[in-house]
Amino acid sequence: MKTIKHSAMKIGATIALILLNPLSHAKDQHDSKPHEAANEAIIRQAFENWQQGRGNFFDLLSEDAKWTIVGSSPISGTYRSRQELIEHSVIPINDRLSSSITPHVRHIIAEGSIVVVFWDGSATTLDGNRYDNNYAWHMIMEDGEIKEVTAFLDTWQLTKLLE
Repeated sequence: MKTIKHSAMKIGATIALILLNPLSHAKDQHDSKPHEAANEAIIRQAFENWQQGRGNFFDLLSEDAKWTIVGSSPISGTYRSRQELIEHSVIPINDRLSSSITPHVRHIIAEGSIVVVFWDGSATTLDGNRYDNNYAWHMIMEDGEIKEVTAFLDTWQLTKLLE
């Protein structure tokens, strides 16, 4: 009985060491660094292009991307494709602006397949007023495309724009 207990303790200790081995964790983190850097570079370049009026950020979305706009604005909810997002969110917003939203990135954080961008956007509305908002986009990337986004923003400002 004592031998069985001793063997079970040894096995348990070995499993714990394998699971908690800092070298294994460090290897996983090291392996994801190039992936993180690539994802961050893709997103950073897309925002720079957007800011300079080149390209379309939404081209990075996969066809079946899932995009969730949090809050209670008229366009808050989850969209199940790039086309659905563009038709029901991007176009209605752009239709109320006389200039495109210009992004000003504050910070980008990448970890594995996740990229988070904190940014400010500004534009001029059709009636000549300013539209200013703050955004945090939590994006999940796969093979250089955005597969999923959760967009946090001031939905009160968005609601005022869409009224």
